[in-house]
Amino acid sequence: MLLFSLIGNHTLKETLQQDCSLLKNKKLWLFDLDGTVYLTDKLYNGAIELFDFYINNNINYVFITNNSSLGTDKYVKKINKLGIKATKKNFYTSVDATISLLKKKYKDELIYAQGTKSFIKSLKKADLNVITKYNDDIKCVIVGFDNELTTKKLETTCRVLRLDVPFYATHLDLTCPSKFGLVPDCGSMCFAIENATGKKPIAVGKPSPSMIIEAIKVFNVKKEDAIVVGDMLDTDIMAAKNSEVDSVLLLSGGTDIKIYQNRDIKANYILKDIEEILNVLKNNFNN
Repeated sequence: MLLFSLIGNHTLKETLQQDCSLLKNKKLWLFDLDGTVYLTDKLYNGAIELFDFYINNNINYVFITNNSSLGTDKYVKKINKLGIKATKKNFYTSVDATISLLKKKYKDELIYAQGTKSFIKSLKKADLNVITKYNDDIKCVIVGFDNELTTKKLETTCRVLRLDVPFYATHLDLTCPSKFGLVPDCGSMCFAIENATGKKPIAVGKPSPSMIIEAIKVFNVKKEDAIVVGDMLDTDIMAAKNSEVDSVLLLSGGTDIKIYQNRDIKANYILKDIEEILNVLKNNFNN
């Protein structure tokens, strides 16, 4: 099948030997949020209708965002307020993956965290021994996307890392889409810290397969029955590949057609936006 999608002044003409009708067979859809479902606080056209379609046809969906600025509770409230039906079972975020890792490795240890108030609150709520100030007994560092970032926080993080403790990041996305364009994400913040300390962070979220694998287990589906939808090649699409799960790249966020054509990372399907997924499913679901 030859796929045509208008992207700005460019026409996508990728011969991918793809049959979009096969998307109707997927039983679990795993969605990124920023640049995929919404842009900041504005839903993309077709988003509400798509998730209502899933509910009406008994298709499961999970949000697997890397953005660690909010805890799961706040994400549920945000997505509900925007008009999409979801509960905690519909979310598995980099915060959840981080909590799982820290509980396994540092359950009773002192953990230093750099992130938003919501991020810190989520870690403490999970009974992790988290602090935001320097202490000689700190055993590891975790950094999340921080839209409340200050120079003081960066200085403290660099000081703690000189204790030669493990350095984790919720994710390493370099940029995050906003209303006016891309802004620095957690990866860019960690890059600055790495330049200052020589310490390289270990990513917990995408492209690690952990969120995807966990969701597949929870919903008890086979890998071939799941599909990842996202807008970033290095995180969303690579996480799908690392999980051996199919993927859909949407050109509505951090990746445009020029970027895609110049990269080696390829998705199984490329669509313009979330509304195009809705149209594909409506056109093929009963066939």
